[in-house]
Amino acid sequence: MKRLATRLLMGLLLLVGGQVGAGEVSVSAAASLRESLGELSNSFAKTHPGVAILKNHGASGTLAKQLEAGAPADLFISADQAWMDYLRERNLVQAASITTLAYNALVFVGAPGRAASLQDLAKLEKIAIGSPKSVPAGEYAMEALKRAGLDRLLEKKLVQAKDVRECLMYAERGEVDGAFVYATDALQATRARLLFRVPQELYPRVVYPMALTLSGAAKPEVVAFYNHLRSAEAKVVLVKYGFSVQ
Repeated sequence: MKRLATRLLMGLLLLVGGQVGAGEVSVSAAASLRESLGELSNSFAKTHPGVAILKNHGASGTLAKQLEAGAPADLFISADQAWMDYLRERNLVQAASITTLAYNALVFVGAPGRAASLQDLAKLEKIAIGSPKSVPAGEYAMEALKRAGLDRLLEKKLVQAKDVRECLMYAERGEVDGAFVYATDALQATRARLLFRVPQELYPRVVYPMALTLSGAAKPEVVAFYNHLRSAEAKVVLVKYGFSVQ
């Protein structure tokens, strides 16, 4: 009887332990995914209560460099293809797992009436832009300014930020006259307003590729979360936050 009770107790402990200590999923994702990824993490937790989702948000280039330097990550989601290719070429992500999560668009936000088009930016004094060397939104914005013939005219007006959310913060605080951000970021603004959309023909389409890292691909809980992000439920959430999934 005691032996049976002991086996039952051990079985219960293993069951509980398997749920509570099921593991962690470390995600390095573009700053613009903060809210949507937060909601998707919460919905995943309802069916995987023992899995902790650890999120590291920032500029895609900064995150890629962190992974290259050995920072732990199971899943990488970039705001452009270039930084995903950077990691793939260095064999730091599983090439077969690279897929597109969503799409976005570049917009300009600021106080109402400040600008209605790219040409109006010449009248402004300070414009926030993500550092083009590491922030895809900044790279997209610079490409648009170059194609519009405005890059040299505006170069002394540009205030570089560490990521797209810092650009939004500058605009929200009134520290700049306006900022280049994504359409999804504009939805999070409380004071700044969307002034105009940057014409799509002036910059490449904003794409969000995601992939498993080599270590992440070996973890069942990571693969489960990766598949959750590809689900129909995830698409609904992404659209709610302003992303496009087609």
